[in-house]
Amino acid sequence: MNWLNHISVAGAICATVSPPHVAVCVAGATAPDWLEYVFKAFNRKIKHRGPTHILTHWLIAAITFTFVWDYHGIGTAFAWGGVSHILTDAMTVSGVPFSPYIDRRFHLFGGRLRTGDPIEYAISGGVVIACIGLMQLTGGQGFAPFF
Repeated sequence: MNWLNHISVAGAICATVSPPHVAVCVAGATAPDWLEYVFKAFNRKIKHRGPTHILTHWLIAAITFTFVWDYHGIGTAFAWGGVSHILTDAMTVSGVPFSPYIDRRFHLFGGRLRTGDPIEYAISGGVVIACIGLMQLTGGQGFAPFF
């Protein structure tokens, strides 16, 4: 998926759960991709959807920040944004690594999407609309300029 869709999916879900953390969640939702550039800046060449896209690493970070230790929800929002990135990339043809110890790639829904396909935007839009609906059903009030 492209960054626009990663941002909209993570931002909509985070706005439903914790609106003040949307910016941090969006940073986490793009982190697996921009971390590749950070590694390249330090002369560590890694391939796209390689070590920065491992599902188990992001899940462990998200669960640890959620249940063990966190500072004002910042780590939790960042890590769950990363998880959303990995799960949306898992819908694509190339998939993502599940674990560094398994050679097979992880796919959701058969991994039939190609980056840039119109269905990618439809899925993203569907998630945003579902989050807006959930906010309306639960009576989401207060600071929510995202919707």
